[in-house]
Amino acid sequence: MSLLESPPLAAPAASSARDDAISSQPIIELRNVHKYYTLGAKRLHVLKGISLQIPRGQYVAIMGSSGSGKSTLLNLLGLLDTVDAGDYILAGENVARLKDDHLAKHRNARIGFIFQSFNLFPQLDVLGNIEVPMVYQNIPLQKRRARAKELAEAVGLGHRLGHRPRQLSGGEMQRTAIARALANDPPLLLADEPTGNLDETTGNEILSLFDKLVANGQTMVLVTHNPAYKDRVHRTLRMANGELAG
Repeated sequence: MSLLESPPLAAPAASSARDDAISSQPIIELRNVHKYYTLGAKRLHVLKGISLQIPRGQYVAIMGSSGSGKSTLLNLLGLLDTVDAGDYILAGENVARLKDDHLAKHRNARIGFIFQSFNLFPQLDVLGNIEVPMVYQNIPLQKRRARAKELAEAVGLGHRLGHRPRQLSGGEMQRTAIARALANDPPLLLADEPTGNLDETTGNEILSLFDKLVANGQTMVLVTHNPAYKDRVHRTLRMANGELAG
């Protein structure tokens, strides 16, 4: 079995009825979400009553011009920011008003992040970077090392385990970031312009990797300006002036 099809490190025991109920829930549900930012004397209304459901296994692109609110929306989905009004139901739990320590636990257990700038730790090699989320989950060293090696192999980096980010190409750094995002087998992957710093050929290789992940049941939401995504995703959300335009 391919690692991209493998089960999580530790699957909780549950009844089939409970499993069916969980699988039928949307992974993401926003209910009339608002977000404001203060800039000097001005209070900017950045997100204006966003309501949205994303089923498990869906591949979604968020598109829109600069300032439309798409990055703010992604940050809210990733619990990097909090809503000012409304509700955010993540995997069946309302996380809109959780405290920072609880948000951090949800982020690490339920969400994998892939960034345009890769956000790798320069002092760590490929294996060490992939292991980071598992360290925060207190996964034993032997188990997380084995998982990291499998993930590296799955994204085509089995021959680069001991290399640090400065020794990698852009595509290799993004593959490392993808493997790291998958380390804790999160139900949700979020990506912010994940091919923005890559050439076309390398970007297409990363897109093909995303296609495989989604085909194996992964839920994925990304922000992008790249029109190449439109024919690959299940659904495109367009942001304009803080609202969903379609």
